[in-house]
Amino acid sequence: MGMQYDVKQGHLNQSGFFVLGRNRVKGVSFFGAGGDLVLFDTTTAPVTSGVTYERAATLVTVTKTAHGLNTGDVVGIHFNLASGVGATDGNYPITRLTANTFTLTDINSGTVANTATAVYVSGANRWLMTYETQATDEYQNAPIVPGEGVLAVNGIYAYMVDIDSAQIYYG
Repeated sequence: MGMQYDVKQGHLNQSGFFVLGRNRVKGVSFFGAGGDLVLFDTTTAPVTSGVTYERAATLVTVTKTAHGLNTGDVVGIHFNLASGVGATDGNYPITRLTANTFTLTDINSGTVANTATAVYVSGANRWLMTYETQATDEYQNAPIVPGEGVLAVNGIYAYMVDIDSAQIYYG
């Protein structure tokens, strides 16, 4: 396979869309101390307001008023850390408990209090990748994206917390 010559670049200084439509994330770079950069494959901004979670062993219970999800739906979710621990980001089928809560099974085990927050997408949308920086990180970060890149079929959205700027290379 030859080299791809039509790679493009997107830049953001706050959460938002890099691009809509089918693309592959070829590279990522970002700057920010003690922050999170989370990429979602989505056509809509993630649900960010009023989402909390707790984890007991592998069972994660997510609370969001009127979440509108049903058992079997899949969420792409990022779990913010609470006291240095969190659930495992990823794409998970859920079980609806009530109109305001659902559960999922984490691939890892641990304990997180119900004060932790989360961000998610659902439907045909999904989580792609998460990068976290330490409070003392004052460098431009450019992790390697392997192979031909990570496929996004809907669009590439960046959820940014304490990240000053982020760039992706896509095509």
